[in-house]
Formats: sequence, structure tokens, C-alpha cells
Amino acid sequence: MNVVHTSPRRARAGEAASKARLRLWLKILKVSRLIERDLRERLRVEFNTTLPRFDVLAALYRVEKGLNMSELSGVLKVSNGNVTGIVDRLVGDGLIVRVPVEGDRRAMIVRLTEKGREYFSALARAHEGWVNELLGSLDAADADELRGLLSRIGAGAEEERMAGE
Repeated sequence: MNVVHTSPRRARAGEAASKARLRLWLKILKVSRLIERDLRERLRVEFNTTLPRFDVLAALYRVEKGLNMSELSGVLKVSNGNVTGIVDRLVGDGLIVRVPVEGDRRAMIVRLTEKGREYFSALARAHEGWVNELLGSLDAADADELRGLLSRIGAGAEEERMAGE
């Protein structure tokens, strides 16, 4: 059995890095929650809508032909049950429609109506402006650098997840 001995200096450096990463995670979580809370409030006040409704509309906006409920749930990374109620309300508001799938009486595609496309376009413009305002302390280079660092974190986390399966 091979035992790897770590020098005290290396152990302290590893512990310091571990603590720094923990503080980073807590900061990411705090900032994410602050931004999300602000966006949720602005959507509620200015558009009388919710972030989950925004997310459903955004997913459908990107796929003009529409998505079936499983595809929509997959894009949003939530269960069909979580999406069904939102879809029902958006249909009731005339923002999306359910369209039967030819050859499968039970399957439905959901897609934006013209009213839904116009509504989401207004939402998306406002949302981009709010995010720009909230992240205004970063210039474009800072934003690109941070996005790159977060992408590295995400890729590493995905590797860890895949290795564990």
C-alpha cells in the first residue's frame, strides 16, 4: 500500500484553497439569490408575471415550431407536473397554444401565439436591461472573464457528476 505524505506547507495550501473555494461558493450563492430576487420582483411589479412563466415563454420563444411537454420540461430541467400548471395559465392568457401532434391523439405541442411572441419580446428587452443594470459594475471584459471562470466550474462539476454515475 502506497502512502502519500504531504508536506505541512502543501497541506496548509490545500486547506487554504479549500476554504477560499467554500467562501467563493457562498458568495456565488448570495449574489445569485440577490439578483434572482430582484428579477422576480421586477417581473411581478412591472409585468404581473413570474420567473417560471418567463422561463417557459423563453424556452418556447427559442423554438418557433414549439415543444412537446417532455421536451419543454427537459429544457427547463423540471418535471412535467411543474410545467403543466404554468402552461395551462399561459394558454388561458392567450400567450401559448396547444397543438395536437399529427398521428398521436394524446400528444400535444405547445408554442407561442403571436400575442405571446410580442409579450415575450417586451419581457426579454426589460429583463436584459435589468440584468445589465444589476451587473453594471462589470465591464464587458470582466463579464467575459467571469463567465469563462464559471464555465470552468460548471464543466468541472459536470465531470464530477458523470464520474459518480
